[in-house]
Amino acid sequence: MRTPSPTEDPYRSPEADLAPPLESAGIDNADRWSRLAAVLIDGAISMAVMFPLMYVGGVWDMALEAGRSNAFGVMPLGTTLLWAVIGLALFVLIQGYPLHTKGQTWGKKALSIKVVDMQGGKPSFATLLFKRYMPTGVIANIPCVGTLYVLVDSLMIFRQDQRCLHDLIAGTRVVRTN
Repeated sequence: MRTPSPTEDPYRSPEADLAPPLESAGIDNADRWSRLAAVLIDGAISMAVMFPLMYVGGVWDMALEAGRSNAFGVMPLGTTLLWAVIGLALFVLIQGYPLHTKGQTWGKKALSIKVVDMQGGKPSFATLLFKRYMPTGVIANIPCVGTLYVLVDSLMIFRQDQRCLHDLIAGTRVVRTN
């Protein structure tokens, strides 16, 4: 019986040209504190816009009434969905330009960090919106499950590669701009 050549061996591992790690290309991960500060800046911007709209829209009164009327204090699903859509639309209006042009939110821009794909390139705006931000925004609005998801997503920053769950979903990472 003859031995098959390497190209004929069905049990041989496949060969692939792998991209070098980003660190070898001079691209360093953003540190955890910069990422946290960027999220806090973006959150403050969002709250400065959303809270007045929610006040005028009567959300605070509805939340108080929901707290008094049922054991869990859960807002009606329709109200939650409406404000989730409004929040996403405002996110796109506020953060869309820097995300589209540089892969940065305003908070990331202020701290000189940006979102890149796994090869170090700028992800498309559609990838950022529909894979990185929208799934997290949708899941975060589900009572109980959303809180757990946000907690797990946030704690994943302590992984060795410092990629959160939303980074894994979108195939992105956050790096320093040089």
